[in-house]
Amino acid sequence: MAQDPEREEEQPSEDVLLTSHALDMVTLWSSGTVTAEMEADMIRGVLESNDIPVMVVGASQYPNLGFEVKVPRGKVQEAQELIDQAEAAGPEAATEAEAESEK
Repeated sequence: MAQDPEREEEQPSEDVLLTSHALDMVTLWSSGTVTAEMEADMIRGVLESNDIPVMVVGASQYPNLGFEVKVPRGKVQEAQELIDQAEAAGPEAATEAEAESEK
């Protein structure tokens, strides 16, 4: 069987390591309040539903240490805009979205 040499060139044999600083995780939001874990989870949900990688830092066992939401440096502006939109829409928009998803 003959192999296509062009096809072999297109597919690298090794994984490519991305080293861009745009991938560095930076803190987008942090809080040490009583509701910090719940807020961090809501922010995580908004960002994940919009395909933005997110990491929540904090431990439920030690809530007084606070929680942080981190995103890649290259996605900070987009993530902040999504959070602002969600806050502006308010709880009514969340209820409406939930009702739509149940149909």
